[in-house]
Amino acid sequence: MKNFFSSLRDKMGTVQEDDLVEMEDEYVELDTEVSQSDDSKIIVRPFTLEDFEDVKDILDVLREGSTIALVNIKSLKDKDMAELRRAISKFKKTCDAIKGEIAGLGEDYLIIVPNFAEIYKAPRLSDEI
Repeated sequence: MKNFFSSLRDKMGTVQEDDLVEMEDEYVELDTEVSQSDDSKIIVRPFTLEDFEDVKDILDVLREGSTIALVNIKSLKDKDMAELRRAISKFKKTCDAIKGEIAGLGEDYLIIVPNFAEIYKAPRLSDEI
């Protein structure tokens, strides 16, 4: 180690021998306790999609990156299927942008997760054959 510091001294200028010994004995103590703040929590948040305008609020929360959205789509599905398709298309585009995932839960719910999460999808019979 002294050879390293000596060669460094020669290249950069003068360093006293006492400083070299002092540098070798110094160390840095690291705090190994991890403090959890509210910012590091993951939020699972339910939403109800009643109109296409509700999509914006859901997407804003997803872009923040710490929320998993459970979206009830029944109201919009019963009211207007074209608007529902448009909303789902918007969700898919945003999922691609944030590297998230989207999946249906039954007929009335969607789950949308950011990039830190993965949705387990059971293999379908057609996939196994």
